[in-house]
Amino acid sequence: MNTSRTNSTGQITTIKSSPERQPLSFDDLHAQTPAQKRALSYANTLYFLFHQVMDTKLPADRVVGEYFRVNKKHGSKDRRVIRESLFALFRWWGWLRKFNIHLKQEQNSQIWLLVLATNARLESHNWSDLISAWCIFCHIDTLELETVPMLSSVAEKCAWINSQFTTLTFTTDELVPAWFWEICPSHNTEQGLCLIESLSSRPPIWGRVQNINVKSAIQKLLTLDISATGSEFFSDSINLGHKNINLNGLTLYKEGELEIQDLGSQVVGQICDPQANDKWWDACSGAGGKSLQLTSLMLQKNKQAKGNIIASDIRKKPLKELTKRAERAGFKQIAISPWASDELPVPYAHFDGVLVDVPCSCTGTWRRNPDMRWTDTINSVLDKSALQLDILQRASLGVKEHGTLVYATCSLSPLENEAVVNAFLAQHDEFSLEVTTHPFTNMQATMHTIQPYQADTDGMFVARMVKR
Repeated sequence: MNTSRTNSTGQITTIKSSPERQPLSFDDLHAQTPAQKRALSYANTLYFLFHQVMDTKLPADRVVGEYFRVNKKHGSKDRRVIRESLFALFRWWGWLRKFNIHLKQEQNSQIWLLVLATNARLESHNWSDLISAWCIFCHIDTLELETVPMLSSVAEKCAWINSQFTTLTFTTDELVPAWFWEICPSHNTEQGLCLIESLSSRPPIWGRVQNINVKSAIQKLLTLDISATGSEFFSDSINLGHKNINLNGLTLYKEGELEIQDLGSQVVGQICDPQANDKWWDACSGAGGKSLQLTSLMLQKNKQAKGNIIASDIRKKPLKELTKRAERAGFKQIAISPWASDELPVPYAHFDGVLVDVPCSCTGTWRRNPDMRWTDTINSVLDKSALQLDILQRASLGVKEHGTLVYATCSLSPLENEAVVNAFLAQHDEFSLEVTTHPFTNMQATMHTIQPYQADTDGMFVARMVKR
C-alpha cells in the first residue's frame, strides 16, 4: 500500500508501507501554526519509516536513504530531523514501546506523538517548536517535556522518565532486548551500565589515514570547516566527529588518503601486526577495510614493503568495491580471489598471516545500528557459531608453519567469540593462542573483547593464534 501526504516542505510524498500496516489519522487534530503543520508531517513520516524498518527488517540507514532518494525536495533541516529522530526512536524503543500499555485508552495518533515528544527530550533535540506542538496534540499536561533540563546520562534519563510515567517502571537494562543479557552477560552491574550508556549515545565517525600523516589530514579538513582530532591509541586514526560528511566531496577521500573505519575495527589490524614483507590472506574481506589497513600498516613499517594481501569473499559486489578503494589509494599489493566453492581460493599453507573476520550477529555495532536490537532475535547469535567454526577451520589451512591466524568478529557474545576459538583449538592442536595487549586497557590476554565504552567506538572481538 502506498500512502500520499504533504511533507514539511509542502511536497506530496509517498512512502511504501507493509500491507497490514494502517496509516495514522490526524484528522481530529487541527494544526494552527506552520510549526504544528510541520510537526504532524514529521510525525507521519517517522511513523511510516519506523514501522517500515520493523516490518521489513531492512536496515534503517537503507530505508531512510531510499526515502531521501525518492523524496529529493527535503531540505537539510528536514533530513536532519527525520534521520536523527528515527535513529533515536530505536535507541529508546525499550522504554517508548511501553506507552501503548500506559495510554491504551488513547488513540494511536496521540500515543505516537507522545513517543516523539519524549524521544526528542531523551535525545536533547533542539527543535523546541516541534516538541511543543507534539506536546499540545498529546493533550497530556502533566509531562514536563517542554521544560525538562539537559539529561546527560542514561541513569538520569531513566530517573526522569520514571518520574513522568508513574504507572510504569523503566530500567536501563530494557534499552536492549531481554535476550541480549542471555548471550552477552555483563561481569558486573557497573560494566552493564557502561555498555548501555555507550549503546544509547551516537558514535563518532572514525577514519584512518594512509599515505599521509594525521596532522596533515587534520589541517586539510580544517580548510573545509571540518573539525577532526587524532587518537591517543593509533597514530593513523582520526576522529571526524558526529556531523554527516559528504565523503565524495573530500579530496582526501577521493585521493585515497582517508578511509572510514571504526576504531574498534582498526584494533583487528593492529593485533594482526603484519610485517613489511609478509603475505597475508583476508579470508572474509567484504569491501576490504581491513585489507587496506593491513597494506597501510606494512607500508608504515617500510615504504618499499614487498608484502601483499589476497582478499576473498563469496560476494562479488564488495570485492569490486575493494578494487576501487585499492586503486584510489594506489595500493598495488592487494589481489582479489573470490570463494567459488568449498575449496580454498588460495594456496594451502602459504601465508604468513590469515585474517578470518567471520559473519556474525553484529551486536558490537548496535550503537551505530540501533534498529538491529529490535529487528533481530536471539537466533541471530545462536545460529552463527557452526558456520563461524567451519570458516575458521577452512581458512586455517592457508597458514604456513609458524604463521599467524587471527579470528575476529564484531559481536559481543562469547558464543560467537571465545566458544568458537576454544572449539577450534580443541580440534587443531597445531595452533596455540598468543598473548596480545588490549590497546585501550593495556591488559594482556589471549582473547580480547573490545567494549564500545572503552574508547568511544564499536564492539569487536579478536584472538591471535600461531601455527606450531
